[in-house]
Amino acid sequence: MACVSFAKLNAPSSSWIVGQQSLPQRSGSSARLATRRVSLPIRAGAYTDELIKTAKTIASPGRGILAIDESNATCGKRLSSIGLDNTEPNRQAYRQLLLTTPGLGEYISGAILFEETLYQSTTDGKKFVDVLHDQKIVPGIKVDKGLVPLPGSNNESWCQGLDGLSSRSAEYYKQGARFAKWRTVVSIPCGPSALAVKEAAWGLARYAAISQDNGLVPIVEPEILLDGDHPIERTLEVAEKVWAEVFYYLAENNVIFEGILLKPSMVTPGAEHKERANPETIAKYTLTMLKRRVPPAVPGIMFLSGGQSEMEATLNLHAMNQSPNPWHVSFSYARALQNTVLKTWQGRPENVEAAQKALLVRAKANSLAQLGKYSAEGESEEAKKGMFVKGYTY
Repeated sequence: MACVSFAKLNAPSSSWIVGQQSLPQRSGSSARLATRRVSLPIRAGAYTDELIKTAKTIASPGRGILAIDESNATCGKRLSSIGLDNTEPNRQAYRQLLLTTPGLGEYISGAILFEETLYQSTTDGKKFVDVLHDQKIVPGIKVDKGLVPLPGSNNESWCQGLDGLSSRSAEYYKQGARFAKWRTVVSIPCGPSALAVKEAAWGLARYAAISQDNGLVPIVEPEILLDGDHPIERTLEVAEKVWAEVFYYLAENNVIFEGILLKPSMVTPGAEHKERANPETIAKYTLTMLKRRVPPAVPGIMFLSGGQSEMEATLNLHAMNQSPNPWHVSFSYARALQNTVLKTWQGRPENVEAAQKALLVRAKANSLAQLGKYSAEGESEEAKKGMFVKGYTY
């Protein structure tokens, strides 16, 4: 991806460009010394224009991402909650319900898929990728291989999956995926240790560079877990440290910032902290962190919900869009879009239409929140129920 070429940028023969400065040719006896050419390195990635276009498409006004990339094991837990076995036909039926929802593309710009789903079709034989294209929704793909213990750390983890990532990414692109997701986590109760933060940042940066090299816009996601009883100030401190490290290594790996998306946690108190924060406080701390760490070249901030209730996640997003931001501030929700849908469906064909309507309700609510126009009036009791799970795995 990061090829280096040298270019003279439309300069006359007497002037060569160095960063933001030009070196004019001097007159007199020193002229011969001044004629040396100063070259500017330019990245020349084959997919640069496409990456930027894809990122801007996903980060479009009033739209966000539907995350349905749960592993088969996690999807099985969701299905078992409504009495269904964890079989491929049941997983296909549920994801077909979600992806074939009429009008979904009005509120959803991208859908993150698990590998199984990327290669599946509807029961009528239409590829899920084509179903998404018809709604002008960009298909995405989860590419990490999950979390494993990090040796030498304080019971922390690291994310595996770099081995073979380039060849897998190339195949995903051929199948129609145009963006990717890699989720790693940072635990505040466990430190976090400098080793864990560096490992998370370096892994994300390598993944991002490899993804861009294969035409996929990388979603950069170092999730700071809600676990713990720490105050919101501690979350802010850790988030600033993590994102500083992430952007340092993204730059070291020549990642094009205009061709990435971020999926951060909102800055909140730990889930077990004695005091809860209101949406305005969460918005204040979260935007403070982002403005201190995220360059305006990044097109989109797509928040994860991280166990918040459906309504909480929407209210917090709404609060962050009450004044202009340097980036598109939106959502990439899984449980906060699907919880009511799943409970409405119950695995019954006769409930599909009602479940799809429930999905549209949540998608529209978050669309309005992205535009700063959401109202919680009329929200259901189900939407108010928290979904935090201690030690949650994806």
